[in-house]
Amino acid sequence: MGQYRIQRLDDQLRDEIASLIMRGDVKDPRVNSFLSINRVEVTKDLSYAKVYVSSFLPDGDLKNGVSGLNAAAGFIQREIAKKLRIRQFPKLTFVVDSGMKEGFKMVQKLNELEKERKENDATQNG
Repeated sequence: MGQYRIQRLDDQLRDEIASLIMRGDVKDPRVNSFLSINRVEVTKDLSYAKVYVSSFLPDGDLKNGVSGLNAAAGFIQREIAKKLRIRQFPKLTFVVDSGMKEGFKMVQKLNELEKERKENDATQNG
């Protein structure tokens, strides 16, 4: 399958999984609507797909949510396979993606450093 088609499938899977979570179709109590699907990576042979999940929830809740998604992977695969017309549907594996939270923390640190620099410049000049 061509790279463009795989990228399009990645995007379709991401959107469909996110909509299942937002609608509350996944009944596992560990899965809530605060989970965010960042990206999906499908292998070239379409046999596996890694789904990267992030959230601003505490790390324990995020890990529980990912465990809930892995437990409901069969249901999610079946629901999406009904909508998408592909010959072989990839096996979904959900993993924690802490990049969004780490990026947010980095921006906060940079803002604090900028604030300190401005305060130091003000005290030196004033």
